[in-house]
Amino acid sequence: MTTATIEKPVARRNLTIAKAMAEALAQEMRRDENVFVMGEDIGVMGSVYDTTLGLIEEFGQDRVRDTPISETGFVSAAVGAAALGMRPVVELMFVDFIGVCLNAVYNLAAKQAYFSGGTTKCPMVLMASVGGGYSDGGQHSQTLYALFAHLPGLKVVIPSNAYDAKGLMLSAIRDDNPVIFLFHKAIQGLGWLAPLSGAVRDVPEEDYCVPIGKAKIVREGKDVTIVGFGLGVHHAEDAAERLSERGVFCEIVDLRTLAPIDTETLAASLRKTGRLVVVDDDYSRCGVAAEIITLANELAWDGLRAAPARVAHPDVPIPFARDLERALLPNADKIEAAVVKMMEL
Repeated sequence: MTTATIEKPVARRNLTIAKAMAEALAQEMRRDENVFVMGEDIGVMGSVYDTTLGLIEEFGQDRVRDTPISETGFVSAAVGAAALGMRPVVELMFVDFIGVCLNAVYNLAAKQAYFSGGTTKCPMVLMASVGGGYSDGGQHSQTLYALFAHLPGLKVVIPSNAYDAKGLMLSAIRDDNPVIFLFHKAIQGLGWLAPLSGAVRDVPEEDYCVPIGKAKIVREGKDVTIVGFGLGVHHAEDAAERLSERGVFCEIVDLRTLAPIDTETLAASLRKTGRLVVVDDDYSRCGVAAEIITLANELAWDGLRAAPARVAHPDVPIPFARDLERALLPNADKIEAAVVKMMEL
């Protein structure tokens, strides 16, 4: 007589990107006492974006440090701490504030290992919010992806969902190089920012890493490759769903990492579809979209059946007025229009 085995249901935990990031930080702080967090309002408040919620209660003020409003001071301090073997995670409240501490990032953090011949590492994470859509004006709504991706010595990641957010954060903290961890406000999962449900995912409680430098095919297709990252992935999915009703089947590549870019996955997709549309929630000129299109021509020019296209911001500061801002930002309608034009429908 055999006894039937009853499988217990696996508990599912749907988390926002914010909660996934906070969980990753807490788990890594428990695992490694050299990890600490600092930034403006990241202690008692738990960050404006809930990225450090609950950490100060568990780890105290020595490892969760509220800083003065001096980005130059605390980002420079993080570079020094990393050189001495600590693993600081620093939050820049808005990526737009990078201007006041850029020297510490591109002249110190990014070059530390190179200038020391590899004897001095810089294992730090700089996380920052990006993106517009909320009438925050031109000084609080940028993404500046290309600025960071352009600088040698920096790794740059941006998750489009909670599962990747946790895995990328764990990978970033454990990396011996400086990692810029960008998160888009529109998909962060905060009620006051009208969160996007598509970014909420089932996130394992256990430890796991999403590899830096590896893109992911989030939708299979044969006609057009749409490359996106962060919020752009969700716009691409909406556009692809509409296009499927017209008989156009799009393949969506979520880059996840802007530096280094996964050229292998990109080239394989382009050789399958022969067409490319890049969604870049940043200024069009000299942006990540331009780099992806250049890579497409270098890697798969003989397989392209149409000129690549990009959906990005026009080269103007992001307006404060809500209607003007919405007219400027990439969306599913603009992606659909780009694909329709490319397919000559």
